[in-house]
Amino acid sequence: MAKGKVVKTVGSLGDYLKEQRVSARLSLRQLADQAGVSNPYLSQIERGLRKPSAEVLQQIAKALRISAEQLYIRAGILSPDDGVGGSVELAIVSDTGLTERQKQSLLDVYASFLALNAAESDGSTEVAEAAQEDAPTNTETESNPVANEG
Repeated sequence: MAKGKVVKTVGSLGDYLKEQRVSARLSLRQLADQAGVSNPYLSQIERGLRKPSAEVLQQIAKALRISAEQLYIRAGILSPDDGVGGSVELAIVSDTGLTERQKQSLLDVYASFLALNAAESDGSTEVAEAAQEDAPTNTETESNPVANEG
């Protein structure tokens, strides 16, 4: 099921990008040049075959002179429910000191924390307790004398 959602999200992103490109009267090649990506790669994004990174989306948004945040929402990186300007996801995505892999890892961890908190508030304490049991604790390293010798 999740795979179908990703394809749908990426597809709608591609449709939106194509719409924006056509309204800006840019050819696929012109937009690719301005965004610094290859023509085939941009074509695959528009057709929903590829999911671009946040960095690529930012370059495309700049070339189209549209909000990068709108592209992040359409790509599923940001939730439309997040507050503008106060979004943790937006801060992560826009941080130039992180690699794309690090950004994705942080986004995944943040999403898992949100899901855990939602499960706790819904009364699904079994899920929350299982997640807490899997989390490492400081007592594991405190009781290990080898770990403390450093």
